[in-house]
This record gives sequence, structure tokens and C-alpha cells, in this order.
Amino acid sequence: MAWVLLLLLPAACLQAGNSAGYNRVNTFGVNQPAHLSGVQGGSIEIPFSYYFPWKLAKDPQMRILWRWQAFHGEFIYNSSSGFIHEHFKDRLILNWTQPQTSGVLRILDLKEKDQTVYFCRVHLNTKHGIQLWQSTGGTQLTITPRKHIPVRTITKSPSTVTSAVTTAGLEDTEGQKNPSLVNIGAIFGVVVATAVLITPVYVMLIFLWWKKRPAD
Repeated sequence: MAWVLLLLLPAACLQAGNSAGYNRVNTFGVNQPAHLSGVQGGSIEIPFSYYFPWKLAKDPQMRILWRWQAFHGEFIYNSSSGFIHEHFKDRLILNWTQPQTSGVLRILDLKEKDQTVYFCRVHLNTKHGIQLWQSTGGTQLTITPRKHIPVRTITKSPSTVTSAVTTAGLEDTEGQKNPSLVNIGAIFGVVVATAVLITPVYVMLIFLWWKKRPAD
């Protein structure tokens, strides 16, 4: 009969634990919030704490592990080995160090599949041997889809575009002389200068011709 009780003891230790809102019914357990919600693509923190009556061994080798989906579901995190489930690669951060009895599991870049239950599990060495237990209720995580904001497209009318191009052309040439206008000005200056020089010559020739013409 004694060996049967010894076999049942680990199972009882494993199932001891509470979610937030429950009263302590054991001298050891894990506290977690019963429900949390996050937005897809964001992040969330699952706080936890645990308690126990035993005195720790000289080297307690405390470990925190996390399961998901069910009480006996897959492990997604192991603080001693650094193991992280493939689905949560580069997305899990545990803010906890030995011998603390509380901490936070942070999940980054939340995905739709992350919506499930999470269970914190504790392993440690005591003067009475190795003890392990985890939360019974866990934390139900709800993921809310991110709302997409529609992008409005503004279409400009042809007249607006033409006006803009014309204005831009005027702004680009402001402060600069148009090459065609410069050429016309230069030609006009040459013509005027030539006229000024040639006109007196023609006047002189006409005067001489008038002097030499036979008198009537």
C-alpha cells in the first residue's frame, strides 16, 4: 500500500496550482491569470508566481517550463536548456532568474495560432528531493485580429496635372534666361548697331550724289 501512495504523489504534485481568482487549496502551486487578450502582430506578457513549503537544497536547480494547448500539451519553453518551440522561434522571452518565485513570459509578434491555453511548470530541488508541479487552469490567451485601415487613392484630373506641369515649368525657369530669348536679343542688338553705323554712310552718299547732279 505504501508504494502505491508513493506512485500517486508525483501526479498530485504535478497537478497542484492555481489560476488568478482561485483560492489556495495547497501549500504549493502556480498562480497565473485565467484570461488574457492581445492583438495580432503585437505582444503580450503572461505573469506567473509560485509558492511551496519545502526548504531548497543547496543547489536548487530551479527551472521554469511552459506548455501550451493542453495540461499535458507540448513544451514550448525550457529555461535550463534554452529550448524554444519551432512555432515560437525568436518570439519568446522569459523574464525570470533563480531564485525568484515570480516572473513574466513575453510572447512577441502574436499570431492567430497563438490563441490557446498556456501552463507554467516548476522544477526544483529541495531538501526533501526533486519537486515539480504546474498550473492546473493555465492562462487562456485570446488573439484579436488587427484592423486594416483602407488606403485611399487620390486621382488628379488632367487639367490639374497640366496646370501643375506648367507651373513647375515656370518655377524651373524663374531666375534663368531662356536661351531662345537670349539669341533674339543678341541678334536685335547686332541689327541696331549695324543700322547705326550704316545710316550715316548712306546719308553721306545721298548728299554727294545730290551735290554732283547737273543743275537744271
